[in-house]
Amino acid sequence: MVASDRMPDPTFRGDPYSVLGVPHRSSDAEIKRRWRHLAREHHPDNAAGDPTDTRRLTSRMARINAAYDLLRDPIRRARYDATPGARRVRDAQGGGAPGGIWPAAASARGSSAGPPPPPLTRPVTARFDTTAAYRPRNATTSRGRSPLTGHPPAGRRRGESELRASMPTGPVERRASGLRPRLPSLEAARATMLEFGRFHGHTLGQIAESEPTYIDWIASTITRDRDLVMGARVVQADLDERGVERGSRQARAGSRNARDDATEVTAAR
Repeated sequence: MVASDRMPDPTFRGDPYSVLGVPHRSSDAEIKRRWRHLAREHHPDNAAGDPTDTRRLTSRMARINAAYDLLRDPIRRARYDATPGARRVRDAQGGGAPGGIWPAAASARGSSAGPPPPPLTRPVTARFDTTAAYRPRNATTSRGRSPLTGHPPAGRRRGESELRASMPTGPVERRASGLRPRLPSLEAARATMLEFGRFHGHTLGQIAESEPTYIDWIASTITRDRDLVMGARVVQADLDERGVERGSRQARAGSRNARDDATEVTAAR
């Protein structure tokens, strides 16, 4: 139960020691023994049915119980003993315990010397410092040795940019492998089937015979179909080697048809 959820301590007006008739230096056992004696003496059953005595004894017994409830609680007794009024009475009685501490405070703290315990406060929630784990966006990360077991992180290559907090694996870089793609043979290139556009279902060889400008458009425009582009480039090189000219009028018509086919390809995707 949290301190804020506890019921407030009941207040007591007056001196509980004087209500029980014990000095301030009394121990817990002496206070309990005195309370039992007063409870037997002032119990309402001793009124023998007299309403006036019953009311008087009931009020007196409630006062005695309230004083005993305060003094039997070490924390509440220590708080009361720390008040100026209780100190004046204790000094007048000469009832200070050795070391300047009274028995209630000593029993509350579990020791024989020192000041009374402080009053209860709201418990403090645990806090954890996570500032060391914070990395601002796009900040370089540490390259120290990793505390995890296993393989160490790979070293940075020459010219590679620093790792960033937003990109923990580093930027994606493409490097040329140095291997040129293998071009198909002329026969395989001419047999490549076109799957879109106005010449859908025709081979590149058939297109080259009817409209060679379309082969130039495929070789320079299409980027997603690698096999088709490689075949178109082989057919285009064969057309150049044979000296097949692509006239301006034919090129304009081919460009117009090519734009129409590009629109069809985009819509199909």
